[in-house]
Amino acid sequence: MTYKLENKLDLDGHKLAWHKDRVEAWLNGELIAPISMDCAITRMCNHNCVFCLGQFRTNKKLLANEIKRMNKDVIYRFLDDAAEIGVKAISWVGDGENTCSPHFSDSIIRGKQNGLDIAVATNGVLLNKEILEQIMLSLTYIRFNVSGGEPERYQEIHRCKDGDFEKVCSNIEVAVKIKRDKKLETTIGLQMVLMPNFIDQAIPIAKLGLKLGVDYSVIKHCSDDEGHRLGVDYSKYFNFIDELKKAESFSTDDYLVKVKWSKVLSGGKRTYSKCYGPAFAIQLSGSGLIAPCGMLFTDKYKKFHMGNIADMSFKEIWKSERYKEVLDSLASGEFDARTMCGTLCLQHKINEYLSDLKEGKIRIMEPQGEKPIHINFI
Repeated sequence: MTYKLENKLDLDGHKLAWHKDRVEAWLNGELIAPISMDCAITRMCNHNCVFCLGQFRTNKKLLANEIKRMNKDVIYRFLDDAAEIGVKAISWVGDGENTCSPHFSDSIIRGKQNGLDIAVATNGVLLNKEILEQIMLSLTYIRFNVSGGEPERYQEIHRCKDGDFEKVCSNIEVAVKIKRDKKLETTIGLQMVLMPNFIDQAIPIAKLGLKLGVDYSVIKHCSDDEGHRLGVDYSKYFNFIDELKKAESFSTDDYLVKVKWSKVLSGGKRTYSKCYGPAFAIQLSGSGLIAPCGMLFTDKYKKFHMGNIADMSFKEIWKSERYKEVLDSLASGEFDARTMCGTLCLQHKINEYLSDLKEGKIRIMEPQGEKPIHINFI
């Protein structure tokens, strides 16, 4: 069957073609505001997922101080600045579980009031009906990170408390009911991070999404850092093609199961060396740090750190020479994304497009086809 939103819900590409004006400004050397930002407002998390790179980055001794620094005033100032300079969308996703912050719901509402498109990615355990009632009206989409479709495997993969699987499923059902009762356009999805040893959960995830009534389930690759500390063997993904196609076969008129084939079958390789993507999609750590991407949050990469929103406003960081220097450095011959970064990062698809533009392999054209939803989440 053909899912009714399949052509509108782009889960395996990018949407820069629909932001031609900002791409042209960037090509002309102008300072542009990021179109979208992936943001955390805490580095705390109630899970300890096997696949999470955050386990290598979080110094727990610093968390208490970061929570105090990332207060409501700091978060509101950031959201006000983002809207003022021209950021279009904020995804509450990053190096922490944002529902652990006491300012989670308020930050979503404030962002929406500022005219920003707001999305959430969450493990969903700490949500409840009251919180979902508060935030659903303000969300473009909510994505539940569920990498195990069966209780026992879920607990093994997410390294969480017994009963969390049932809590998450219950909260997803509540979100679906709120959407239907209020006739909201908010998209509700599941996301599975597929490590090779999780392949047994691809079909259970597909079935779970159908049972819970969500709009889609996406199965994506697992990113590894530059030191390959997770040990992901990308060659093994090629052995799972039939199983993943079978998972996709659970799609219906109202439910899409989508594998991110372009990354799953990439072998973990990049075809480009320079990183242009952060000009369009940058990240905020739950510590307050602004950096090109989560791969560069650690002290090892201090030369790529742009500033901290607890110390100065995001608008000041964005206008600073430091911000420009970091972007220029990533786009220079001194940086090689093939060897100096982790694999298949946030900006991977837009980097492919921007590199081809810079090298003259393609030219900017008017976007083709039906306009996708979530247009500002590039």
